[in-house]
Amino acid sequence: MKLLVVSDSHGDRDILVTLADQFKGQVDACFHCGDSELPADDPLWATYHVVGGNMDFDASYPVSQTVTVDDKRIFLTHGHRYGIKQDLTRLALAAREAKANFAFFGHSHELGVVETSGIVFLNPGSISQPRGQYASLGGTFALVTSTDDHTTIEFCTRDGRPVPELTVTYGGKG
Repeated sequence: MKLLVVSDSHGDRDILVTLADQFKGQVDACFHCGDSELPADDPLWATYHVVGGNMDFDASYPVSQTVTVDDKRIFLTHGHRYGIKQDLTRLALAAREAKANFAFFGHSHELGVVETSGIVFLNPGSISQPRGQYASLGGTFALVTSTDDHTTIEFCTRDGRPVPELTVTYGGKG
């Protein structure tokens, strides 16, 4: 299974189209973790699983959703309603309740990944307004590759270049 995960595009529709086109046929699913600032009925969402963020004022967006790809369950949310800037406790409880293998979220604009209790928690960073230690990369998204043996998270820049020193692999999880 291979997934594309992006977040916090803040009106930058073109980059979402570019990523969808670039990875068409190469990934099993695309995920947007909120704050697109696009209408919920945008035709682009036929390509992405998407949730609403604190800057998405269209009430049609779901706050969260659980998606199954192959036999993996993905809990998708923006993160602002789960206090992710403080810690991942509330998000972890929601992901466990959803029986998720993965929890994808955004909101902080800072990339990060951690595996705990059999769940991989992934923030791909902001594709358009990055913050934190890796802001100089100019925006990031993530590619998740999961097999029965391992899960690899690869962070990439806006132009699709992988950042090898940020690649993380977890054995037998996810």
